[in-house]
Amino acid sequence: MVKNSEKPEKSKKYEVEEDENEDIEEDDPEKSKNKKLRGEDINDDEDDEFNEDDQEKTEEMIRYEKETGKYAIWRGIITEGFKKWKKGEKVYNRDKERISLYVSDETKNMWQDFIKESNYSTISRLIRDSVDAFISHKSEVNESINRLNPDTIANMSHALKEPLTSIKGYSQLLIENYKTELSNNVLDTIKNIFEQSILLENKIISFLDDIQVQTPEYDVLLVEDDLATIRLITSYFEGKGYACKGVASGSKGIEELRNATPKLILLDIILPDLSGYEICKTLKSDNVYKNIPVYFLTAISGSEVEKKMKETGANGYILKPFNFSDFDVIFDIIKKKKS
Repeated sequence: MVKNSEKPEKSKKYEVEEDENEDIEEDDPEKSKNKKLRGEDINDDEDDEFNEDDQEKTEEMIRYEKETGKYAIWRGIITEGFKKWKKGEKVYNRDKERISLYVSDETKNMWQDFIKESNYSTISRLIRDSVDAFISHKSEVNESINRLNPDTIANMSHALKEPLTSIKGYSQLLIENYKTELSNNVLDTIKNIFEQSILLENKIISFLDDIQVQTPEYDVLLVEDDLATIRLITSYFEGKGYACKGVASGSKGIEELRNATPKLILLDIILPDLSGYEICKTLKSDNVYKNIPVYFLTAISGSEVEKKMKETGANGYILKPFNFSDFDVIFDIIKKKKS
């Protein structure tokens, strides 16, 4: 393996990050003053000291302040931001929220164009207005949302809550543990971030977590751990004009029942997590599910299954390997329920 002793060049990402941080520091007049006290050379072109009693601001200084909203002179010292601007370097406006340093220049340019067209100076304001717009038009989009898969709703909720948790948590830590070390302006800003996080969190919970999703109805819920068998049976049922949904574990089957009520359940007995016997007993003892017919679909011998029929409350069983004609009884039950 070849080792390279030279330090690798910094990536563009970190160059941008350092430039922005440098601009923030040098635009702080106190830090500029400290540099001067330490004897550091912070300007090769002009003196830092500026006596406003002896001189008036130059036209360049006035133009800089109008363009950037920053001071060219602060407490008698020419600011680093003005010096950079005068040299033609980019000066960041701290009144506007910076785009993440981890995105491409193309994305940054797209965001800047969007800002000019829409007057959104901060991402947080865009998020707030987007949520408010969603709320005001909620009745119009309810129908579309109700057609979404429950997993999609859950993923949307998670995607919104995950970053919000970090923002809310860290701002709370700063308020509780470092409030005596922070200036009043910074502390007020952090408190505002924390309060806005709570508002957004409540809106997400109210308008996403409470959505009642309309799950498409189907005829048969198949609980079977063999994927090949699931594909075979669901294809056969669909070919006969019946909707069948297959899940590969007992816990998935129980979870599915919370979303939809099938007309019949085909239940394997030996599953990777729960026993089909126990699942059936649980369903038949529940007032909500007890009237759903349950048929075991199993490779266990018929004599063994027979012993458990009364105990579990199952309506019948089909043995593997099965013939497709064995499912005629299933079709008869579904037809009766539809009529």
